[in-house]
Amino acid sequence: MPGKHVPISFGSIKVKPPLIQPGQRVGIMGGSFNPPHDGHGLISRTALRRLGLDQLWWVVTPGNPLKKNNGFPPTSERTELCRRLAGDSRMRITDFEEDLRTPYTAATMAFLTRRYPGVQFFWIMGADNLASFHRWQLWRDIALRVPIAVVDRPGWHLKALASPAAQWMRRSFVPEIHAATLGRKRHKPAWTFLTGPLSKSSSTEIRNLRPREEAPPEVAVETAVPRLRVASRR
Repeated sequence: MPGKHVPISFGSIKVKPPLIQPGQRVGIMGGSFNPPHDGHGLISRTALRRLGLDQLWWVVTPGNPLKKNNGFPPTSERTELCRRLAGDSRMRITDFEEDLRTPYTAATMAFLTRRYPGVQFFWIMGADNLASFHRWQLWRDIALRVPIAVVDRPGWHLKALASPAAQWMRRSFVPEIHAATLGRKRHKPAWTFLTGPLSKSSSTEIRNLRPREEAPPEVAVETAVPRLRVASRR
């Protein structure tokens, strides 16, 4: 995710991600989740199953450096909506980035891999985010630090695979049929592209469908979200 500065101090005990054990495989899916929708759940279930994950975290970011955050709902409000939607005990909802004081994925993954060296982390993102991944802060560092799983999204398949980041990583691509072995690759970058059922749900479209004078966000989300766009990230 783009930005100018990645913090170098990660020692604060105030930063409390979900509990994990050494040896576990944990997927990280970050975003604004404004609002969360069934597409996030579909992507999570795909990653959990295809990568053999023990947990998948929805990391609710305090902001998005690539977007205007005027009128952004509080992190606590978006976190609560995510908890209502997740529906699987392996999906853990967390807003620890607020205490980490960074909205940048490079800093978040550096923090996690340093604090939990015995855990295998994976970065999970949608095909739309891969298309702009080259604009993120220290994106190559992210790719060299942890395996990446890209989940297909409607209309983004070709754009994602033709993106600058995908071209830079092309020699390290792991075929989808071998996705479960992604974490065993000794050399980085290592990435795969997962296909399957697609959801057309979009946080942006849901926000645009809301009337100007609307009910509180939790009510609007419950009425606007379809049953069952990966979180825009930075």
